[in-house]
Amino acid sequence: MFKLYYAPGTCALASHIALEEAGAAYTTERLDFKNNQQNSAEYLKVNPKGRVPALVTDRGTLTETPAMLAFIAQSFPQARLAPDDTFAFAQAQSFNSYLCSTVHINHAHKMRGPRWATDESSFADMKRKVPETMGACFALIERDMLRGPWVMGEQYTICDPYLFTIAGWLEGDGVDIATLPKVADHYKRMSERPAVQKVLADEKR
Repeated sequence: MFKLYYAPGTCALASHIALEEAGAAYTTERLDFKNNQQNSAEYLKVNPKGRVPALVTDRGTLTETPAMLAFIAQSFPQARLAPDDTFAFAQAQSFNSYLCSTVHINHAHKMRGPRWATDESSFADMKRKVPETMGACFALIERDMLRGPWVMGEQYTICDPYLFTIAGWLEGDGVDIATLPKVADHYKRMSERPAVQKVLADEKR
């Protein structure tokens, strides 16, 4: 039995969907970011980084979305959430690493300016840049990385809930998903999956 710590609207959604797709036995605990619960003494014992997601397993706690997604896929091979071929699996990891290390960071500049600067004017400048940087990232994904119908091609993998999660931030980041037809089609396709619909409903409660 796994336990996923999450907050609505965060990248934890990707791991939540992957757990559901895998048919894993898991429970969830929602953190209240408005009340800074992620920095509470209780949660910092789970994840000293004060971030979500965190996945508690019988072998210890995992953090960082790419690592968690890979663990879920490899723990439930029957779900076929990762390519069997080692090079293809590395390609999937490359895609998820790009979402984590570049795309998510660009998004975070909209509201996490104090992580990188102390001058208030810098925060506003970072925020103004987000539509451009997120637009450029997704233009690259649209052109060169999303094979279709799923990220890796015909096989649905752990890349798909992660892309779905971050694509869901585009409107708020000032990027029109309609200008990205492959990404928009992927987002719609994901929205129709029963596991995704169940998780979205659970996170709204």
